Amino acid sequence: MSASISIEIVGYSDSECSPFPCDENRTCGLSSCAPSGSLVKAFEALKEEVYKEFENRVTLKLTLLDDNVPEYIKDIYNLDHPAIPMILLQKKVIPVGRISWKPIRDAIYLEIEKNNPDLIH
Repeated sequence: MSASISIEIVGYSDSECSPFPCDENRTCGLSSCAPSGSLVKAFEALKEEVYKEFENRVTLKLTLLDDNVPEYIKDIYNLDHPAIPMILLQKKVIPVGRISWKPIRDAIYLEIEKNNPDLIH
C-alpha cells in the first residue's frame, strides 16, 4: 500500500532537534542519534522508527531553510509562528516543538484513524 500520510521536519542544517539536552535523561524516544542533538541525525532516527512502525504508509521529508524558505513554509510560519524544528503532518503544524517519537507517532495514528482507517493493520 502506498503512503498517504506525510510528515515534514523543517529547520536549519545546524539546528538542534530539541530545546532539551540530548543526554541520558532525554525523553524523545530516539536513540540512534544521541547524544548529537542534531536535527539532521534526529530526522534520520525518526525515519527509522516511522518505517519500523508504519512501513511505507508514511513519507518523511526534511526541509532545510539554510538557503531558501519555501513560500508554503513562510505562510505556515506567518499563521502559526511554530518553533523550529517545525513538525508538519499533512502540511499542518503539530505543536511538538521538537523531534520526539511518541507525540509524532500518536499524531500519525490519529490522522490514520481520522482520514485513512484502511491504512491500519
